[in-house]
Amino acid sequence: MKKTIVYAVAAAFVFSVALSGLSMAQDKGPAEMTLKSTIDGAKKPKPAHFPHAEHQERLKCGECHHTKGADGKQVPYSEGMKIEKCESCHNKGAGMPKGLQTFKAVGHKNCKGCHKETGKKELTKCSTCHPKKK
Repeated sequence: MKKTIVYAVAAAFVFSVALSGLSMAQDKGPAEMTLKSTIDGAKKPKPAHFPHAEHQERLKCGECHHTKGADGKQVPYSEGMKIEKCESCHNKGAGMPKGLQTFKAVGHKNCKGCHKETGKKELTKCSTCHPKKK
């Protein structure tokens, strides 16, 4: 009887650890995000609405996310990589090249560039990401 209880507790523990690992592996971040710089704030901050889940349906994580190596150069995304906030590297004090120095500049370059590639001109309008307040 005692062996049965010990085995049941052990099995429950292993099962719960496996499930928690599975749920962590499936965590793809929030479905909706509001992107706003906290390091290099704009005079008139315009937070961007970002439908993260909608983009995940069409794109692979590595099309947007990457990290920085010890040499300071970009390292491509790999499965399970910790995703930092863009502005942790893309800020005026980080020594990035022109055009990559701020979160706003990177967002406009990456997001608007991708939207231009779709051929849908309406996606490059400011109001696509920066909707007017209601």
